[in-house]
Amino acid sequence: MLLLAPLMAVAAPYAELVMDMRTGEVLLSENADTRLHPASLTKMMTLYITFEAIERGEISLDSQVTVSRYAASRPPSKLGLRAGQTIALRYLIRAAAIKSANDAATAIAEAIEGSEPAFAKRMTRTAKSLGMTRTTFVNANGLTAKGHLSTARDMALLGRHLFYDYPQYYNIFSRRSADAGIAQVNSTNRRFLDSYEGADGIKTGYTVPAGFNLVASAQRGNKRVVAAIFGGQSTAQRNSRMAQLLDLGFGKSPNRATVQKPARPSYVAPAPEDLLADAGAATDVTSDDPAFDSDSAVAAALAGGVAAGKTLRMQVAVEKSLRPRVRPVPGAKPAEEPAEEVDEMLLASMQDDIAAALAEAQETLGTTTEPALAEDTTEEPEEAVAVAGTTTEEAASVAGSAPQPATGPVFAQSTAPQPETLGLQDAAAELAREPQGNVLAFAAVAPKPSPLVADEPATPAPIVVASAPQPEAVSEPSADQTDASAIGVAEVAPAAEETIVIAAPEASQAPAPPPRPVEVVLAAAPAAEPAPEGPLEVVTRVSTSGGRQWAINVGNFNSRYAAERMLLQTALIEMNTLDESLRKVVPRKGGFDANFVGMTQDMAELACRRLAARQTECAVVGP
Repeated sequence: MLLLAPLMAVAAPYAELVMDMRTGEVLLSENADTRLHPASLTKMMTLYITFEAIERGEISLDSQVTVSRYAASRPPSKLGLRAGQTIALRYLIRAAAIKSANDAATAIAEAIEGSEPAFAKRMTRTAKSLGMTRTTFVNANGLTAKGHLSTARDMALLGRHLFYDYPQYYNIFSRRSADAGIAQVNSTNRRFLDSYEGADGIKTGYTVPAGFNLVASAQRGNKRVVAAIFGGQSTAQRNSRMAQLLDLGFGKSPNRATVQKPARPSYVAPAPEDLLADAGAATDVTSDDPAFDSDSAVAAALAGGVAAGKTLRMQVAVEKSLRPRVRPVPGAKPAEEPAEEVDEMLLASMQDDIAAALAEAQETLGTTTEPALAEDTTEEPEEAVAVAGTTTEEAASVAGSAPQPATGPVFAQSTAPQPETLGLQDAAAELAREPQGNVLAFAAVAPKPSPLVADEPATPAPIVVASAPQPEAVSEPSADQTDASAIGVAEVAPAAEETIVIAAPEASQAPAPPPRPVEVVLAAAPAAEPAPEGPLEVVTRVSTSGGRQWAINVGNFNSRYAAERMLLQTALIEMNTLDESLRKVVPRKGGFDANFVGMTQDMAELACRRLAARQTECAVVGP
């Protein structure tokens, strides 16, 4: 009698949970946070990491995996792999998801992380990032092991992540059979998929300590529900209870709900003190123990379980910000900065350059304060300064003898001569060759700056030569004349018979531009002769739509409103692939077609496959 006792006599701990997959709201739960044996539900995480590795480029579906002796020796259920055999990753995924093959799951783990223990650590790290706080993994296939535990809540959450994070692979969980390369495999969940309307996954599991486990999802209309069962008594009892839980979920979930997709996992590098604590716990020593080597402990914690030659990539936060310094705020007290070392040789060289510049400036200022005019002089100071009322002897000395000390105000001047001064120099050079009976007197008037552009250089003005009769007497300067001399006007009484006065007009008296012509003549090109008439030529061009000439049809409806409503509903439930397409209602003789247009062939086929997985009719329409 004991030998004939049914397996249900040994009852495992029981737990269950029902969740609205759209929002993550828990609709019913019992012992949902109790840590139990997940059995082959573990392969859900194995496949999640496999999809993640494919997305990141760590491996591809066509990668050839060499089966190790350890993977081939895993107990059933198994695909029948042999040690040393090579097989494509896509076949291992089908065997692990559909047949729940333990040897295929172990081969996947070794292909991605080099060893199953290293892959199990990645599984646990990913579980924590997904919010599965009470789950730890020891292997990739779910065989009973110490510490290999999970909960109904965590497994339902993992099923929700599989649906939203990798929808392109989700239809594998609804297949009844598939080609696994070396054999045709049948689904361990085909009975429930065939018996429950709208069911499309996900995974079964069974061991003696775990009982009969199942995580299932189903969709009816706009509603989608996921449920988890741990510790079922038999396959029939588990499937019956799962149908009741899903019915209860569809009854409690609202018809309309905003889809709240779960966040993708965010991997954060562990703190050094956490690594030290883990390393100390693994070696049964503490940081206070003299035998404890922190560097070795961290290295052991980082490389524990990783096969030789395997590179472990970790994301570590930077300790110092690389952003530029903040600009100073007006009125704020500047921050103290550390003193920088100054090169003594560079400082001495700078001081010599400054001293040489000062000496040159002083020489220039000293020369300009005592101007002199000689017969052969070719350079003049910028401004000629004279005092009205000088005598004839003084005027002669200015024209051809030693310089006289300045009797009027002294003006500061720059080193570059002005245009007016250059003009006076040229005039003086020409007039110096005249007979000595004439006395030259120069009156240089400083140019008036423009009221709008103060620093604008003045244009050299023409030189005006005038002849005036000799005055009989020279009067003493008046107050007005003294003011005139202060701004650069000189009046000299010559001793010769004739006085030639050379004056530069003001810079503001620029010549007027020539007037514009009254009549404007426009040139016109002769009209081209009309081309001879002939047969029309059809010109074709390459499409600029970028290949987006494909569309998908989601049904034919009796009214435009119904077609537009179906397009909107479909776009909301499948935003990932239909986001770049356009909704278009095409009137037909039998009704209105609801189409998504402006897609490439790959986009259209992918969208149709995903809509078909969600029980939505779809047809690809070519150009």
